[in-house]
This record gives sequence, C-alpha cells and structure tokens, in this order.
Amino acid sequence: MKRLLSQRVCAGPLALAVLGLAACATAPTDPAALQAPAAPAHWAAPWAAQPAAPAPGAQWWQAFGDAGLTQLVEQALQANPDVAAALAAVAQARAVRDGAQATTGPTLDASAAVQRSQTGNASPGTVWRAGLDASWEIDAFGRRAAGVQASEADVRASEAQLRGVRLTLAAEVATTYFEWWGARERLRLAQESLAAQRAALQLTAWRAQAGLASALDLETARAAVEQTAATVPALEAAARQAMHALAVLTGRPPAAPLPTPPAAAPQPPAAWVLPLPADALRQRPDVAAAEARLQAAYARVRQAEAAQWPTLRLGGALSLAAPRVSDLFDVAALTRSLAASLAASLFDGGAAEAQVRAQAAAAEQARAALASALLAALRDVENALVALAADRARLDRLQAAVASATQAERLASQRYAAGLIDYRALLDAQRTLLAVQSDLAAVRTAWATDHVRLIKALGGRPDADAATPPAVPTAQP
Repeated sequence: MKRLLSQRVCAGPLALAVLGLAACATAPTDPAALQAPAAPAHWAAPWAAQPAAPAPGAQWWQAFGDAGLTQLVEQALQANPDVAAALAAVAQARAVRDGAQATTGPTLDASAAVQRSQTGNASPGTVWRAGLDASWEIDAFGRRAAGVQASEADVRASEAQLRGVRLTLAAEVATTYFEWWGARERLRLAQESLAAQRAALQLTAWRAQAGLASALDLETARAAVEQTAATVPALEAAARQAMHALAVLTGRPPAAPLPTPPAAAPQPPAAWVLPLPADALRQRPDVAAAEARLQAAYARVRQAEAAQWPTLRLGGALSLAAPRVSDLFDVAALTRSLAASLAASLFDGGAAEAQVRAQAAAAEQARAALASALLAALRDVENALVALAADRARLDRLQAAVASATQAERLASQRYAAGLIDYRALLDAQRTLLAVQSDLAAVRTAWATDHVRLIKALGGRPDADAATPPAVPTAQP
C-alpha cells in the first residue's frame, strides 16, 4: 500500500507543523509547495513606545479608564449569544474527545434472556440465560490513538476559537462605545453651532429692521439655520443606532438603558512596548486555532492510513444457561470462552485509499489556512500601526485648527455685532469652526478605536492559564 504519511506522532512547534519537516511527519505533498511566512524581526510601521508604560493586560478594556466601557464589556462577555455558542462548541469538542478516548479501552457488556420453546408434542421447556461479554481491539497500528490526537487538537481549536470570540466581542463593544461617543459629540457640536446661528439670525433680523442689514443677509442667515438644523436628526439617529448596537452586543433588547459615555474624549492607554512579531503571533487566537486544525488534519491522515491495516480483537465471554433461575448459579451451568480475531479488508474498490487521499487534501487545506492566518495577523498589526500614526498627525493639526477657528469665530461675532463685517463673513467663520470641530471629534473617535484594533490585532493579552501556542519561525534581522 502507498504510505502518504509516516506513523510517527507530530507534536512539534508551529514551524514544524506548517513546513511538515521530515523529522516530524512526511507531508501529504511536496513540503516546499507551501511555506509558512516567517515573522519579521521588527514591525515596519512607526510606534511611539514609552518603555515605562505597561502593556494592557488580559482585561485590556480597563486601561481606557472608563467605568461604563468596563461594565458593558463584562456584560457582553457574560450574556452575548456568540460567547454562549462558542462555549457550547468547546463542550461538544471535549465530549467528542472523551468519546474517542473511551474507544481505546476494553468494553464489557452484560446480558440476560429467557427462552421458552416447544418441539412437536413434547412439553414446552424454558431456558434462563445470563452472560458477560468483554472485547478489546488492540490498537497495533495507531488508528484509535490518531483519532484521539485529532479530537484533542479539535478541543484546542475550539478553545482558541472561544478566546477569539471573546476578544472580537470585547473589541466590538469598545469600538461601538467610542463611536457612540463620537456621534454624541458631533451632535453636541451641531446643536451649539445651531444655537450660535440662531442668535446671529436674531441679530440680523434686528439689523434688517433698522436698515443696517440687507434682505439678502437675512435670508442667508435663515438658510444657514435650516441647513444646520437638518444635520441634527441624522446625528441623533447615528447616536441611537450605536446605542442599539451596544445593547444587542450585551445580550439585551435595543432599547435597554446603557451607561452614558463621559463628555470628555476617550483616553486610550499610554503607548507601550509592542511585542515582537513572533510573540504577537503566539497570542493570536485565530493562529492558534488554525495550528490546532492543522494538527488535527495530520492526525486524521494517520488515522485513515492505519485503517487500511488489519484489526486485532480479543474477546471473552462468561455465560450461564439453566432451565430454572435457581440453577443459574450452579458451576455446571457456566460456559467460558476466549477468542482472538484478526480481520483485514482484501478488496474495497479503493475506498480506503481514497479516504487517505481525502484526508491528505484536507491537511493541505489546513496548511494553507494557517499560512493565511499568519499573513493576516501581520497585516492587521501593521495596518493598525499605520492608522494610529495617521491619527496622531491629524490630531495635532486639527487641535491647532480648532484653536484658530474658535478665535476666528469669536472675532467675527464681535465685528458683526459692531457692524464691521457682513453676515457672510460670520457664516464662513461659524461653518469653518463646526467643520474642524466635527473633524476633531471624528479623529478622536478613530484614535480610540484604532488603539482597540491594535490590541485586537496583537491577540489581546490571553489569560495566564491559556494554552500558549508553540514557537513561530522568525526571520533573521
């Protein structure tokens, strides 16, 4: 028979699992056909680290210093249906593993029967029977052991998926919470600008009555008020939609009450020293799950190969048969037997070989999925770092722009009240201030949410008792 995979158990690090080195197992196809991407020595994107700042811990959302955010994340982790489904998947995988482990030992069955029969004109007779039957399949070629290894890898994959669901949920709650703050902040700024424009409209009306302002200025002021008022409903809707999303994430109806975000802008944690790329990949739940699936796939290839070999089974039985129940305990009624059987398939039309090829193809898919997960993890971190660098630059510029626009709007209001400029100059100053303030609120929201995305891209900080994936291949600097 053609052997596609060696009988040795593959339990090496992630690099060996991905590359399928011959020291661990012979890959189903050419091991050079798919190489695992090596983690770079350093991140390419800039990051202003402060060595004294500790990295966010397992409950990283607490580093934002917002009690409302902490409350919402903890509620979501307790009540969200996705977490409940992931927990059930872990329980299912563990039950399947326990079932696979149970098949490796002997089995013992008990039976009892009564039979009443009559032949011709003879008197009917009754036979009472009781017995114990034991059997044990000797796992000479490792078929059952490989099945247990596959189910154990499935358990690790489901546990990693649970960590990934919790991380994704916490990140989604945090980003939605900050987006809710951003929508509320833009709504507040629009309402303040609307109030200022209404005051300017009233002043313009008085001046028009006194002949100091034209009808054009008056109609322009009215149009500006209505235009700004038209933006308020959309901002209110965005804020309410974010609130509804938060409620659903925490496992409650959309209209459930929520803790209101503070008026101040979100404060992300201080910059910390980033883990090296290889360390970051170890923390990613999706990478750990992909690795576990690869190990399970290799184990199933070994299981399919071993299924082609003969099976050896030992069996024994103790049986009692007597015409009366009281005679069942007589030694003369006892029959003992011991048997050994060897069974092998002589011809199956190639079904067993096809099963090996199918499992080998599944292993190749798992290898490709792991390589894709590694690349996606590196991409997510680099993208988050690039976004944070852009946010930092925009924050500095917009804060300076808001300071200048605020001063310009104040001067324009004073000069318009004194009759030194026309209304359109004041309107330009008011619109400029609202625009830069709204942009600043949006960037502050992005500044906080991009910190969340970076933490998620790094895999969070798994609990101390979480399983640590094997080492990741690292490129030389």
